[in-house]
Amino acid sequence: MEIEKKFLLKEMPENLNRYPHSEIEQAYLCAAPVIRVRKKDKDYILTYKSKGMMVRQEEEFTLTEEAYLHLLKKADGRIITKTRYFIPYDRWTVELDVFHGAMEPLIMAEVEFETEEEIQDFVPPKWFGEEVTFDPRYHNVNMALGGNENE
Repeated sequence: MEIEKKFLLKEMPENLNRYPHSEIEQAYLCAAPVIRVRKKDKDYILTYKSKGMMVRQEEEFTLTEEAYLHLLKKADGRIITKTRYFIPYDRWTVELDVFHGAMEPLIMAEVEFETEEEIQDFVPPKWFGEEVTFDPRYHNVNMALGGNENE
């Protein structure tokens, strides 16, 4: 199960490069249900996501590099590239995505939760801006398939 909230930023956190990060490349094979292929550093993953905005079923499967490259050729829309920073915040981890290429200068933060009840305890840091959890324009699948450049 994936339970997450998404935010735009008012400002960047200080010393971003001190946090661990991953380089991500991802593309979509299907929008409903969401089927995504992703390269995260040296790992290759196929992901299935059910319908939903804040809470949805998510399953991940390991791919070989060969399988990833084969499926990547079959993807629709644009390939999304981004650097994801992992920033500790209270008892959570903020996943801060800095998008590259056609998606620049978009920067978004996601926070994942163990339960829906846990969301009630979350107070966003001051550097977070507008919450976009329920705005479909900010779901990666829609950005890859629908355009959403520079929003």
